[in-house]
Amino acid sequence: MDRKKDHIELAFQSQTEQALSDERFYYEPLLSAHPSSELDEFEFLGKKLQLPIWVSSMTGGTSIAKTINENLARACRQFRMGMGLGSCRLLLEDDQYLRDFDVRTLMGDDLPLYANLGICQVEQLVERKELNRIEDMVGQLRADGLIVHINPMQEWLQPEGDRIMNAPLETLNTLLNQLDIPIVVKEVGQGMGPESLLELMRLPLAAIELAAFGGTNFAKIELLRNPGKQVQLLDPLTSIGHPARDMVEWLNSLWDSGKDLQCSQLILSGGVKNFLDGYYLMEECKYSAIYGQASQLLKYARSSYEELEAYLESQVRGLLLARAYLRIRS
Repeated sequence: MDRKKDHIELAFQSQTEQALSDERFYYEPLLSAHPSSELDEFEFLGKKLQLPIWVSSMTGGTSIAKTINENLARACRQFRMGMGLGSCRLLLEDDQYLRDFDVRTLMGDDLPLYANLGICQVEQLVERKELNRIEDMVGQLRADGLIVHINPMQEWLQPEGDRIMNAPLETLNTLLNQLDIPIVVKEVGQGMGPESLLELMRLPLAAIELAAFGGTNFAKIELLRNPGKQVQLLDPLTSIGHPARDMVEWLNSLWDSGKDLQCSQLILSGGVKNFLDGYYLMEECKYSAIYGQASQLLKYARSSYEELEAYLESQVRGLLLARAYLRIRS
């Protein structure tokens, strides 16, 4: 009886407006029973996953980073997800921050874990003929490979930023030719245009992460870090970028083109706020793909593990229902 009473009292508060309908989907309530309580396993980056959420690279080398990374690693193990570490640049200098990044034991050996360096650091190691230090770092972390983040806009807007002396494509080619470890390439919040995507798809990469416009934007972060300085005049640059939907469309066109492409796995990130965003992009994408989140996971990973766990449980339930009852509008 309480349930019926609630229905009556809440009926007026639950009215929906037609303009707020999510027009990405058809809702098909006749075509499936309620789903089981678990997602099916699948393979990505050579390992078995269950929840198609990638923990996008976030943080390391700060007082709270250890707690965040440990919570995220525990969640990866429980929900069977993959994880990209935040920038591991500090580990190239010494290992005093290793404990912030050393999460393999918490994750287990059977899930993908990737170290992370910026293109500037890779370029510097190429120039000094010290690429072996990347292999040493990856081995020290017991990681499966390396994420290289391409961030010329962020470095340009960062007062203490490095300067990129060579086209990142040249540096990536050298890295791939000289190191025999899986490499993932990502942007940092503005995404990449069709020419850059084509060049990346021609490389023997393990995956590409979109890090598209619409989520955390590290160029914008640099301006927020430096209020009142002349660099604020460059703010229009932070509005440049490509949303994930556009990038998926360009990548699908490459799939259809018959061009000689070597990369076939994608991490769809940038503005993915919830399971519906992730489900939509994965269904639209013609490649083997999962979706990445950073700020949404960070919001919960900073506090108790129980909050992060509850958030991910809700994403599992949402994905199960989406797969059962939602179809993409063509």
